[in-house]
Amino acid sequence: MSKNYDSKRIKGKLRVYEYLRSNKGLQSYLPYTVGFSEKALIRTTSQYRLLYVKPNQGTHGKGVMQLKRGRDSNKITVRSTSSKKTFSNSSKLYAYLKKEASSRRMLIQKGIELEKTNGNPYYIRAMVQRKPSGKWVCTGMFTKVAPPKKIVTNYYQGGKIVLLNRVFQQLNLTNKQKKARLRLLSRVSLQVANTLSARQRGMYEMGIDFAFDRMGRLWIIEVNTRRPQFYPLKRICPTMYKKMLSYAKSYGRKSAY
Repeated sequence: MSKNYDSKRIKGKLRVYEYLRSNKGLQSYLPYTVGFSEKALIRTTSQYRLLYVKPNQGTHGKGVMQLKRGRDSNKITVRSTSSKKTFSNSSKLYAYLKKEASSRRMLIQKGIELEKTNGNPYYIRAMVQRKPSGKWVCTGMFTKVAPPKKIVTNYYQGGKIVLLNRVFQQLNLTNKQKKARLRLLSRVSLQVANTLSARQRGMYEMGIDFAFDRMGRLWIIEVNTRRPQFYPLKRICPTMYKKMLSYAKSYGRKSAY
């Protein structure tokens, strides 16, 4: 990281969640999230059929585990990037997750049944930036499409970067639907940026991961305030890449990595 890089971050996904929850205008976009504990695990597994357990701090989709309860049973299947196990006993489930977490602080997040493109779930990454003393601007959006049978969309876990308009075309959205989604994404992105930067001074960039569920409802999945990367755009959308890099250089960032 450049020693001149000058964009502050907010440490911890739970802290970001609580800050966003404080804005009533954002609450409906936030999937329920709570710190990992045995009590929270028992409560959430009985309340929700799909959950994600993930590190409170961390990037690139590492350490994420998916928990899914069977429709006709109390058995819960845990999937990670490398394994799959099924449990019918909550104590054994907790012990397994605790062991996998090691010493890391974890959180539990309600899972969203994601809308899919060509059979694969996807996230939308909105890059929001501002120049010192300037206003927040959404400098671009793109999608991260999960590889077949994977639980995360992250580029480092085999996810594919695809232009947003292409995904909207694959979903057969009308022009009216596309415009409505883009307006909503832009509006909520700026709400997120203004809410978080009011809590932490000196922020100039953040990458916001959104998802639409199968009913077309928008959700905020995660906000990355630690040097969100955009270098794959150099090849697939040079114009967007150059705009993001121009903003990044204004606060001391010298590359898209």
